[in-house]
Amino acid sequence: MRHARGTLLLSEPVVMGVLNITPDSFSDGGQYLDPARALERALAMIADGAAIIDVGGESTRPGAAPVTLDEELRRVLPVVRALARDSAALISVDTSRAEVIEQAVGEGAAMINDVRALQGRGALAAAARGGAAICLMHMKGEPSTMQQSVQYRDVVGEVRAMLAARLAACREGGIDAERLCIDPGFGFGKLAQHNLELLRNLAELLELDRPVLVGLSRKSMLRTLTGRESGERLAGSIALATVAALNGASIIRAHDVAETVDAVRVAAALRR
Repeated sequence: MRHARGTLLLSEPVVMGVLNITPDSFSDGGQYLDPARALERALAMIADGAAIIDVGGESTRPGAAPVTLDEELRRVLPVVRALARDSAALISVDTSRAEVIEQAVGEGAAMINDVRALQGRGALAAAARGGAAICLMHMKGEPSTMQQSVQYRDVVGEVRAMLAARLAACREGGIDAERLCIDPGFGFGKLAQHNLELLRNLAELLELDRPVLVGLSRKSMLRTLTGRESGERLAGSIALATVAALNGASIIRAHDVAETVDAVRVAAALRR
């Protein structure tokens, strides 16, 4: 996958480390608001084997309220700037705003991870200009309401159709296919049974001929499946990451990087 600083090789799956610069993320909210602590955490994840660090300044957990543009920029840009200065890791920014896309890429971000798949005002044009890799995610509704009245006739078919349409829109907007990857959006307007159906059928998304990114780490579906709260979901998260890698996912987004890297390496060996 091409990005703003070069090419990410995905012949084997890689791990994306989660770095939430937010007070209200479901798992680690408030832990890394200080830029120095955020940088320390990012460097630790890189040492643990993360190929990508995903920096987010606005929580998109179910029920989350939006933040202002100025606040998102205030949270994200110092961390991107410091990471670009102190590491060679691929920096991703989890945002849907055109202004954040432009400024983050200018500070050294090489990838944009957008839960709204570049459907926000000016986002697609900003992404096209910036040259960053883009992850297009499926989300039904908005974070504040997405888990209310969740219904699908065919969750795999509907997610695939939406992602195919966004891939086409990006290509028409001047973004080469080699810069794009896709994410089925586990937990974003989906119940546990929908998530399992998507995970079981990742091969249908691979038919879109783009790398698949998955975010399953510590998700609420694990409460349904195991009864565990967010701080107790390491084993379940590792199981989901392993299944995703075996089923063809190329990028595994995770909070617990060292453990996930080990699991993904085992899955990659089995795939070989």
